[in-house]
Parts: sequence; structure tokens; C-alpha cells
Amino acid sequence: MNLPARVRVTRPLLPLAPALRAAAERLCPDAPHGALSGAALAIAGGSVIGAHLRWDGGEVANVETGWRGRGIEEALAQAVSA
Repeated sequence: MNLPARVRVTRPLLPLAPALRAAAERLCPDAPHGALSGAALAIAGGSVIGAHLRWDGGEVANVETGWRGRGIEEALAQAVSA
């Protein structure tokens, strides 16, 4: 999958480190952050710009407005499912 040059997608260890949890909460405030079973984050320039979170019974994804439509959503979905 071709992502913008400075974007990388990662599957961090759970539970999320405090800085990553704060970024995930900002992007996906309604997710049960204490009960995640999977997470994929998109990072650009040291900032989290997208998140795809999964838990028992649900999942949610969000990418910052300026980064949408560049294949990041698909890369996040693929990474969280891997």
C-alpha cells in the first residue's frame, strides 16, 4: 500500500503508552480505551494522525481531516486486522 512519504502505520503494544493513549483518546474519544484488544496508529512527523481501535464488540477509526483520502484509513484497517 502506498502511503504519503512521511506516514507510517504501527501496531503498538497494549495497553497503550500514556502519550499514545492520549492521542488515541483525542482521535477516538468514545472508544473504551481500557478494554482495547487491538490498535493501529498512523504517525506523521512524530504526531499521531490516525487511529483504528478494536475491542470486544466494536471498533472505531478516525484520521485527521487533512490526511483523509490518502490510503491511511485502509492501511490502519489492514494493520489492526493483521
